[in-house]
Amino acid sequence: MGNHTVEKIGGTSMTRFGELMDNILLSESQKKKGIYNRIFIVSAYGGITNLLLEDKKTGEPGVYGKFAEGNSAWITKLEETRCKMIELNHSFKSLGLDTDVADNFVNERIQGIKECLLHLMELRSFGHFKPADYLPASREFLSAVGEAHSAFNSVEILKKHGVNAVFVDLSGWQDHESHSIEQMIEKHLAKIDFSNTMPIVTGYVKCAEGIMKRYDRGYSEITFSKVAKVTDAKEGIIHKEFHLSTGDPKLMGVNNVKIIGQTNFDVADQLADMAMEAIHPKASKEMELKNIPIRVKNAFDPEHPGTLISTNFVSPNPKVDMICGRNDIVAIEVHDPEMVGAAGYDFRLMSAFNDNQISYIAKNTNANTITHYVSDKSKNLPTCLKLMEKEFPGASIRLHRVAIIAVIGTNMKIPGFLSRAAKALADADINILALDQCMRQVNMQFIIERADFEKAQIALHKELVEKE
Repeated sequence: MGNHTVEKIGGTSMTRFGELMDNILLSESQKKKGIYNRIFIVSAYGGITNLLLEDKKTGEPGVYGKFAEGNSAWITKLEETRCKMIELNHSFKSLGLDTDVADNFVNERIQGIKECLLHLMELRSFGHFKPADYLPASREFLSAVGEAHSAFNSVEILKKHGVNAVFVDLSGWQDHESHSIEQMIEKHLAKIDFSNTMPIVTGYVKCAEGIMKRYDRGYSEITFSKVAKVTDAKEGIIHKEFHLSTGDPKLMGVNNVKIIGQTNFDVADQLADMAMEAIHPKASKEMELKNIPIRVKNAFDPEHPGTLISTNFVSPNPKVDMICGRNDIVAIEVHDPEMVGAAGYDFRLMSAFNDNQISYIAKNTNANTITHYVSDKSKNLPTCLKLMEKEFPGASIRLHRVAIIAVIGTNMKIPGFLSRAAKALADADINILALDQCMRQVNMQFIIERADFEKAQIALHKELVEKE
């Protein structure tokens, strides 16, 4: 195992780079320990990937979305993105960034993308190329420019502060060779001495399989985990804008939540299922198998040790780690009298989900009813429902828009947690539509009306966390 850590910084934090310098990169306490033996994986500045692709929350099309529509509106959007990137460059002038150098970098990359997309538009006009032939590649190189921009600027600023920083561009700009993610990382990091060099690595990696195609917007955490694995890091650190706490501090109140000190990868998987994004589940799996612990820290509270996620940790005392949930859930209820005793009915039903690449978050069954709970953002949901109706003509298929509240912990295998949770919800006048709990008892899930989403979290947090 190496002596270094691999550390990921998110886009919102990157936009506050001056504070990152003071709190993480060049803090006084870090200078005493030594600023090297740390590899940083950086995301694009906050909002840039939304402009390049589409808004993650609203779905408003960015450059890629406009380009996919087939009209020239993408050119205006690309120029808007260029202006925003240059505006960000000038916001870092006080940190020592040479804005001429930074602006030239942006202009070179954006101009290259513009020319490439114009050529694709011209090829498309001949009618021999289908969108499926070029759109995936377009999405890939549009994604890449955001991380390249933030990583380049970071290195330029750090150099002005006397740091031996190096720009590790894994985005494959004008690179005609094809590699796997691991090969790209090895190629660019193999000759760097981490003990006296600070690598700033793009969160995007160009690879043969297409990192965006495979992992979509969670790719920077995949890069983080792959770099940790390939370089055999002693620990992975994720710097976020908040602590990993027992609940949402904005909802529960800052003084009512507690920072989670330690937990395990099993709980991290449960949090990912609830869209908590402590870490991408496929990223955490790489590190879990390599036995590399992950630490989630608040980028703006650097002296706090944060939350350590390890392989075997189980709380010595029974307790709840977190109350969280999702209010973007659709319950797909299939009721069929012919289901009773029919072997393979659920298998046939799952084929419709598999064919449309839809994964479910929870599932309930009884003699003649199976209900799957999926995200209402699932792209192919209408197609999936039509297929189910065709395959099961005798079934009644109904949709319910619901929320899921999860009670998660490493050690909840004692009598009482479930009854206390149910009573807390009843006392808050909240009806439980359904519930789900595996025998491993690390996650109790309550399906409720969406209108009760916030009220339910507050009630459960008061009962299972604050009372403790």
